Amino acid sequence: MSDCKEIVLLKCGELVLKGLNRASFEDAMIKNARRRLEGLGKFHIWKSQSTVYVEPLSPEIRMEEAVERLSTVFGIAALCPARVVPKDWEAIRAAAPDYLARDLGAAKTFKVNAKRSDKSFPMKSPEICRELGGLLLERFPHLRVDVEHPQVTVTVEIRERDAYIHKDQLPGAGGIPVGTGGKAALLLSGGIDSPVAGYMMAKRGLELIAVHFASPPYTSDRARQKVVSLAERLLPYTGRIRLFVVPFTRLQEQLRDKGPEDYFTLLMRRAMMRVAEAIALREGCQGLITGESVGQVASQTIQALSVTDCVTALPVLRPAIGLDKSEIVAIARKIDTFETSILPYEDCCTVFTPRHPKTRPRPAEVARIEEAMGLDPALLEQAAAEAELIVLTQRGMDR
Repeated sequence: MSDCKEIVLLKCGELVLKGLNRASFEDAMIKNARRRLEGLGKFHIWKSQSTVYVEPLSPEIRMEEAVERLSTVFGIAALCPARVVPKDWEAIRAAAPDYLARDLGAAKTFKVNAKRSDKSFPMKSPEICRELGGLLLERFPHLRVDVEHPQVTVTVEIRERDAYIHKDQLPGAGGIPVGTGGKAALLLSGGIDSPVAGYMMAKRGLELIAVHFASPPYTSDRARQKVVSLAERLLPYTGRIRLFVVPFTRLQEQLRDKGPEDYFTLLMRRAMMRVAEAIALREGCQGLITGESVGQVASQTIQALSVTDCVTALPVLRPAIGLDKSEIVAIARKIDTFETSILPYEDCCTVFTPRHPKTRPRPAEVARIEEAMGLDPALLEQAAAEAELIVLTQRGMDR
């Protein structure tokens, strides 16, 4: 144990249900936690008894920032900044009042929990609760005990190596670690929905790349930067993102000029799916992700979605499919993408929008229209090949 006496305990949530695969999920979570803590200083991270321990190795490390960063790592269900003391009752009673003074001084009610996984410790859990509760009432006489709804819950954990004193657990990001569920390409627009969709699938363990379609001069550099900013907002949850910016102007103009107006959005979405699939396969992805929600706009009927899905062999994941707008907005606010998403810069999905879009198309009908238009397949291949790559990491951006 280092001279630094504060540590962070990470609780693993649903990872404990992974059976024989549990160790690989925990190892992935620890790897992601190490990456998230880069730049703050050196940490010793290990796991024992269903808990991951994060110990700072130098006193100048900002523990508040470390906890904030760890709270965005998927796989962590809860976090507990804790004081580490020897497994000795005198050490526990000496350390607890000072460590908890700020929280207990501001509270009116409290209770004490004890978890004694080391059964050789001479005091049993009820005795620890009783003795420590009495000590804290003497030190903070304004407090009263409330075992049902306390403002502060003081916990003492007697574990294999040491004892740990902490207050209420802080919520973690939950889910399963990024990288344990495969890899998928997120079609990232400048709107509210697609960043939320990326966050939701990263929470289920998917590593993300992002594909954005730009149509200058119809879309501006500010619209492009908006999408880069949205991808950066996702980095605390996803880790590194490879963002591909696809030049889409020529394709959009041909779709506008050669196709029927009411089918334009469908034809555009099918072209996007084909280009995104080409990039996804090149990047080793196993699926595509979009932010669509059934019925939210005219192009998101179940018939329209089936028409766009049938042009790709990859599964299309739509985690927001059953959410209404208020639910999507709530998640966007939580992950800090909402204010960026509502900046008034156009994206290519709003270019050449038809007055009366087709809402109940049939796949065979749309395929016949595409055949009659005679679009050059090389345009799709060229768009995928000429996509600009921007690599986004916590440390900055590379092109």
